[in-house]
Amino acid sequence: MASCSYFLLLFIHICFLMGLSFSEDPSVSYEFEVSYITASPLGVPQQVIAINGKFPGPTINVTTNNYVVVNVRNTLDEDLLMHWSGIQQRRSSWQDGVLGTSCPIPPKWNWTYEFQVKDQIGSFFYFPSLNFQRASGGFGTFIINNRAIIPIPFDTPYGDITIVIGDWYTQNHTALRRTLNSGKDLGMPDGVLINGKGPYRYNNTLVPDGIDFETITVHPGKTYRIRVSNVGISTSLNFRIQNHNLLLAETEGSYTVQQNYTSLDIHVGQSYTFLVTMDQNASSDYYIVASARFVNETVWQRVTGVGTLHYTNSKGKASGPLPDPPQDQYDKTFSMNQARSIRWNVSASGARPNPQGSFRYGSINVTQVYVLKNKPPVMIDGKRRTTLSGISFVNPATPIRLADQYKVKGAYKLDFPTRPLTGPPRMETSVINGTYRGFMEVILQNNDTKVQTYHMNGYAFFVVGMDYGEWTDNSRGTYNKWDGIARSTAQVYPGAWTAILISLDNVGVWNIRTENLDSWYLGQETYIRVVNPEPNNKTEFSMPDNALFCGDLHKLQKPQDISFATSIGGNGSKLLLGLLLMVSALVSMFH
Repeated sequence: MASCSYFLLLFIHICFLMGLSFSEDPSVSYEFEVSYITASPLGVPQQVIAINGKFPGPTINVTTNNYVVVNVRNTLDEDLLMHWSGIQQRRSSWQDGVLGTSCPIPPKWNWTYEFQVKDQIGSFFYFPSLNFQRASGGFGTFIINNRAIIPIPFDTPYGDITIVIGDWYTQNHTALRRTLNSGKDLGMPDGVLINGKGPYRYNNTLVPDGIDFETITVHPGKTYRIRVSNVGISTSLNFRIQNHNLLLAETEGSYTVQQNYTSLDIHVGQSYTFLVTMDQNASSDYYIVASARFVNETVWQRVTGVGTLHYTNSKGKASGPLPDPPQDQYDKTFSMNQARSIRWNVSASGARPNPQGSFRYGSINVTQVYVLKNKPPVMIDGKRRTTLSGISFVNPATPIRLADQYKVKGAYKLDFPTRPLTGPPRMETSVINGTYRGFMEVILQNNDTKVQTYHMNGYAFFVVGMDYGEWTDNSRGTYNKWDGIARSTAQVYPGAWTAILISLDNVGVWNIRTENLDSWYLGQETYIRVVNPEPNNKTEFSMPDNALFCGDLHKLQKPQDISFATSIGGNGSKLLLGLLLMVSALVSMFH
């Protein structure tokens, strides 16, 4: 009987690998077990969310056009969805991992994501998208490398380093959630983590003894590619490495015009790639700093992440004061001008051989215009909520894409206003009706008192303008119509606006939201529904075989774990199912 079990397991693995081999592009597979562990990143034991026992989780490292298979086992005590931030999920919003498209993975279940990183390169990250879980971890970096035949616009770096930074509380996500549900603000974070670790003890008063900090070891004279993502909750962070220039090279899938910064503001949800040359004398280690921006720095001193850059020939530990942050307490234009300086490298090739700038977005006629305005939280029906254009989004019981598939009526309304509501705010499942192959202009107007970062799933949009004050039609005269950066996450400064352009060529249902986790949790989001009206079109993959059911369709859900079903390559999954049935028959013969 033992040999029969061994044969069964071996045959299942062979079938699985055969199922993956039907695509022309290679497949890369990962196993994610999502669980709670106890960690003390700020010196206080607390519950964090780990992947395969690690916090942060492992880096997903793939190449353009790879198929990515991630089998996620949920061992938490609540529902789970994993979102792949910045991964465009071409033709397959089913794999996006947000409530508008997918039913959650129940506790003790596993579900297999399968998607292609089609025509993408760059630096991204993943995280759990439900229930404020990102505040407890569960995040990690996601790298898409160029194919070998596509040249990169810089010399191949000696090494590749990933860094995740973010504000952090010593309370876990369930406690923070209760605070928000009770109508209160979260208050000042307890610190900033660098790669899941607390600050180096650069100051004996501010930093207690015994905290584990991040050290990055490098070789003198070498140039490294350093990828940095702000995976935090709500705090914009200034990133800098003492005595080293940061040569900006890429952000969220687009190569940039290369220019040096001594520090760069990285807002919640944003990712950047720097080329950093180790050209110092290594008299000691150097500070790596991520400090809170746009706050009273005297009060927020402890909300500073500090690691060390260690040359292999270093002569001692880092000491002395931290490198200064931007001295712009009374100059609100410094950070915005820095953001405006980040431009598209129009001559570089991205994921394809043709130059990025061959897509001349500035000459395309706009077909739809939406002004999305956020304000400070308001009370709606006795609850403290955030809004977008006067609507506080309510996640549907039946995900929008699933409701469309099964023609469930009343799951959502396709009536999101093009301009902010003038009446009282309301709670609704209101969705934007995007026109397939249209060109949408979205103005993000931030009338709150803190920076808001907006992210759109399924797309890279063009950031064409930003300024203080209220946007008007005349503001279009300031737009950058040539080399505005294409990315998936853009900051909007308080009392200011940011304009983006989106080419709606990716069919599906796509989330547009604030990345500030507290505001997102309270309703500051919506979805853009993009449908190809042509009959029998091939612009979207069919619903995956392993789709979960919930809401009005919950009775369709089978009770067993269905993680062996696959989603892309329908013929491959049918063959796989057939092979598994053959295995079952063979096993029954042994009994």
